[in-house]
Amino acid sequence: MRTAVSHHGVPGAARLSGAANHAGPAAMPPGVLACTTWNVHRTRGSDGRIDPGRVMAALAADDGPAAGTDILALQEADAEEPLYRGLLDADRIERETGLVWAQRDPSLRWGPASLGFHGVVVFLSPRIAVSHAHLLDLPGRCPRGAVVLETRPGEAPVRLVATHLSLGQALRIAQLRVVAQFLDRRPEMPTILIGDLNEWRPWGGTALSARLLGRRFVGPARATFPVGRPVLPLDRILATPPARVRAARVLDSAALRAASDHRALTAEVILQGAASASAQKAQA
Repeated sequence: MRTAVSHHGVPGAARLSGAANHAGPAAMPPGVLACTTWNVHRTRGSDGRIDPGRVMAALAADDGPAAGTDILALQEADAEEPLYRGLLDADRIERETGLVWAQRDPSLRWGPASLGFHGVVVFLSPRIAVSHAHLLDLPGRCPRGAVVLETRPGEAPVRLVATHLSLGQALRIAQLRVVAQFLDRRPEMPTILIGDLNEWRPWGGTALSARLLGRRFVGPARATFPVGRPVLPLDRILATPPARVRAARVLDSAALRAASDHRALTAEVILQGAASASAQKAQA
């Protein structure tokens, strides 16, 4: 089983070349990252119809999930069957949003035909450089995985863990334990956990407990599912202190409601103070 694939100086971190049709991500203050996660449900809309065009239109909208974000994490962006072909046009997303596809290198995907890894795909602001990238296979009957990117959006490093966890709590516990053991072997830095975590408990349950993970992932719980009238906070944006998550909100529009069974979640992650705390811990 492929446990991890590591890359140094990832090609997907290269600055976007050429003119984009979209104005691109809005500049956030130093030390702040705008993050968005959206499960696109393999482009199956709330009416049961599969239509990649509706997802693409929602992503390109001025009030859509990609607007003004530095980090865009999508789940279920690949077909469910091997060869797990990508369901969206990554080049068009780059052109229309100004974001950069972080997994252009085929070794950072399930395969050359895929958009992501087990359906998890990440787009980044061109100002974010990626120094290391890793793929983690997670246990479970249905294929699950995590994309881990160690980045440098400014002077301080920040790690991103984008994932889509299983429905069952026992599997979520096993999956996040794999993630935690991997993080134990990596350098200390602020870490953002983002994606469809399938955790309906606002407090996070055992899977997200500091006792299991060896670290705290903190952030608000906002209901994102089902799309028509959300009651469950399945999608999360969390961060390890002293980084903190603020201004979390659930996006809503006719385009989003038509395109998937989840709403998108956006939030700001405040990194100020996190870098110095990590450096002090590393020196201790």
